[in-house]
Amino acid sequence: MRSLALLCLLALATPAHAAGPEQHYLDLRDRSIAKFSKAKENDEIYKQHDAALKELADVLRGLVGSVTIKGLPAEGRSNADTLFKNDIGFGHLDGLSFASEGYKTQAVVTTTALLKHWLGEHRADGMPQEIGAALKSDRFYYHAIQDAAFAIYAELPITRPATVSAAAAVLGVRGNGGLKGPPHEIDVVAIQGDKVFFIATSDAAKTGEIPACEKVWKQMMARKSLQDAMAREDHAMDAYTKCFAKEAPGQEWYAAAVKKAQSQLELLPLR
Repeated sequence: MRSLALLCLLALATPAHAAGPEQHYLDLRDRSIAKFSKAKENDEIYKQHDAALKELADVLRGLVGSVTIKGLPAEGRSNADTLFKNDIGFGHLDGLSFASEGYKTQAVVTTTALLKHWLGEHRADGMPQEIGAALKSDRFYYHAIQDAAFAIYAELPITRPATVSAAAAVLGVRGNGGLKGPPHEIDVVAIQGDKVFFIATSDAAKTGEIPACEKVWKQMMARKSLQDAMAREDHAMDAYTKCFAKEAPGQEWYAAAVKKAQSQLELLPLR
C-alpha cells in the first residue's frame, strides 16, 4: 500500500511533458541553447547553429510524422528561429514550421506534450497554463510564431471534424506598434490525438471599423483617471476589442471571415 501511495505521489510530482520521446528533443534543444547562448558569435558558430536547428527539425519529424499542408512546402523546418537566448524571436512554439513565401501563411505542427511544456516555459509571460484557455489568449498567438504582438478581436465559430478534440479560430491584428485597426489575420488551431496543428494567415479577411466600438475607444482614451498614457491605451484597447467581438457577428464581412477560417482548418491534414 505504501509503495502504491509513493508511486501515485511520484506520478503527480512528475510533469507530463518530462516523459516520452519529446524529452529527447527538449534535452537536445536545451543543450544547444546553453551552448550558443554563451558562445562568441562568429561565422563558425553560425554554421553550427544552423546545423543544430536542422538536427532539431529532424527530431521533430520523428515526433510528428509525415505532414502535408495544402499550399505549403513539403519540407518543414524548426519553428525555433534562434537558439541564442538573447535574440529577438527566441522562445517560439516548439514544432515543425511550414511557410509560404513572405510568410503570408505559416503553419506549425507539434505535439500536446511539447505544447504543454512550452506553455509552462511562458508562465512568467502571463501565458495561461491550460490549453483551452491558452487558445483564447492573445499571448499564445503572440509568442507562438514570428516576432510581433497579436491582439484578438473576435473568436470565429468553426465546425471541427469528429476526430478533432479541440479547435479554435481567432481574428486579430499583428504588429510591432499599435494594434488598433481593422483586423485581418486569422489564426486556427486544431488538436487531433496527440498532434497540434496551428495555421496563421495574414490578410485573410477584409473587415472594417465598427462605429459603436470607435465610440468606446474615444471615450476610454478621453478618461483622465489614468494619467499614464500607456495604461490608458491598454484599457481602451481592452474595451475596444471586447466591443468588437460583441459587434462582429452583425457585420456584413463576418460570414466571409468565418468561411475563411473554416477553409484554413480544411488545409490541415486532419484524418
